[in-house]
Amino acid sequence: MAKYLKRSRDAAQRAEDDSKVRAAVEGILADIEKRGDDAVRELSVKFDKWDRKDYRLTNAEIKDCVGQLSKRNIDDIKFAQEQVRNFAQHQRDSMKDVEVETLPGVVLGHKNIPVNSVGCYVPGGKYPLLASAHMSVITAKVAGVSRIITCAPPFQGKPAPAIVAAQHLAGADVIYCLGGIQAVGAMAIGTASIAPVDMLVGPGNAFVAEAKRQLYGRVGIDLFAGPTETLVIADDTVDGEICATDLLGQAEHGPNSPAILLTNSEKLARETMAEIERLLKILPTGAVAAKAWEDYGEVIVCDSEEEMVKEADRIASEHVQVMTRDPDYFLKNMTNYGALFLGPRTNVAYGDKVIGTNHTLPTNKAARYTGGLWVGKFLKTVTYQRVLTDEASAMIGEYCSRLCMLEGFAGHAEQANVRVRRYGGRNVPYASAAE
Repeated sequence: MAKYLKRSRDAAQRAEDDSKVRAAVEGILADIEKRGDDAVRELSVKFDKWDRKDYRLTNAEIKDCVGQLSKRNIDDIKFAQEQVRNFAQHQRDSMKDVEVETLPGVVLGHKNIPVNSVGCYVPGGKYPLLASAHMSVITAKVAGVSRIITCAPPFQGKPAPAIVAAQHLAGADVIYCLGGIQAVGAMAIGTASIAPVDMLVGPGNAFVAEAKRQLYGRVGIDLFAGPTETLVIADDTVDGEICATDLLGQAEHGPNSPAILLTNSEKLARETMAEIERLLKILPTGAVAAKAWEDYGEVIVCDSEEEMVKEADRIASEHVQVMTRDPDYFLKNMTNYGALFLGPRTNVAYGDKVIGTNHTLPTNKAARYTGGLWVGKFLKTVTYQRVLTDEASAMIGEYCSRLCMLEGFAGHAEQANVRVRRYGGRNVPYASAAE
């Protein structure tokens, strides 16, 4: 039976936090819908201390931001973007259009059509998270989206040069320096200065995630990607230092980022907890990571790998770092996760920044029913059908007629019957089932 050496805040406290976020977001989105650009500007000034007539960056501003980066910076961004582009292209190539003759004269098919317009949110209030530009813009480009706009908040009172460069090099069509609920609200609802999009993508804090949730239906979204989560699954083949490092490396994202250790070694669990306390004293982002660890950190000791899989699937974490004798056991048996990082040679930061898989991943247990952002999220798989012969239409029509009348849909049945009469030469009584 799983034993907790450390627990996070209880569910009631989290639910109270969530309700406050929901109420705040609902009011802000209603204000954006009512007052458009005026509301967006007031919110930007209030939350980001950022005011300008037009939040769209000019070509000169974009060029200036790119020019502030060193050649090494640009080369590193391009390397990361090429990895993302390459993997996304392999994913796109795996998705084929289908057309098949299922019965003589009956042709069915599907096509993969890109979404027309996408709004990409790139977080950047605390840290300039330029990698999110790679993950959303490039993946949408590979899918074939024709209009891609981006929003990222100002960083230290101005557009973040690295984020702007990343958005530009990734191929964004329009770049806005705008953050938070006001950014995703403006992209989804539309204002006088920002044309609405068909889909919102990208990670964000709890308020951005909730805004996307409330806007879902009005626009499509990639997934519910809230505060970063990490789960480290480890046994005694590794030590406390590497486990603590991988937990704190994600806890630094924010004070509400869950970081959980799952192990079958109580010795490793206690070593890791001690290492966390040591590292928090020297980690530059230790204040944030310490709050996340205090409120959302957990340490769970299991009796077996089988029990570890069961617990991991219950947790359904966004990131799962596996450092055990046989990481493939977890690859084979786990079902609920955003992304797996198998073995100590890899880690979540590789996936976050450079290795090529997408870092926009499901949180809040959404991994139970969806994977992360990938090229397929930007594609609509739509079907079509064609009937080639009179005989095929009459034959399908007879079955359809009887099934419609079985359900009591006489009008539906007549859609079939009129074709049975015309193409099959049969006299089916009006609003009756074909015999």
